[in-house]
Amino acid sequence: MPNYEHVFLARQDLSQAQVDALAEVATKIVEDNKGKVVKTETWGLRTLTYKIQKNRKAHFVMLDIEANGDTIAELERQTRMNEDIIRYMTVRVDEHEKGPSVMMRKSDRPERSERGGFGGGDRDRGAPRPDRGDRPDRAPRAEQEA
Repeated sequence: MPNYEHVFLARQDLSQAQVDALAEVATKIVEDNKGKVVKTETWGLRTLTYKIQKNRKAHFVMLDIEANGDTIAELERQTRMNEDIIRYMTVRVDEHEKGPSVMMRKSDRPERSERGGFGGGDRDRGAPRPDRGDRPDRAPRAEQEA
């Protein structure tokens, strides 16, 4: 049976209990259509990159599903009609990830400064820069123009 990942974004003003109820409804739809929900992950309330239907944040939920295409079509149809869900996406995968998904492991990553990102560069902040004309082997700019 094909494997799918179904992620949906629920409105920010819903409580966690209501979001869990939406996940249960999706699970029931899948199971009523001879499918199986292998895993359900709630990623929590997260800030969106841009506003979606006047929402700046949304509750993210992911379902790992084993079902046929008709079951997924019915799940997406029911999801489209639900006013509490602002976006959804279903992707077919070869196999489900073992253990927690990447979003759940995100806290395991090192901080930006440990990775050499912003603020942890290797450049010497006090040294003269050759591209600014403050090299020791050159005269100051005022003397060059004269």
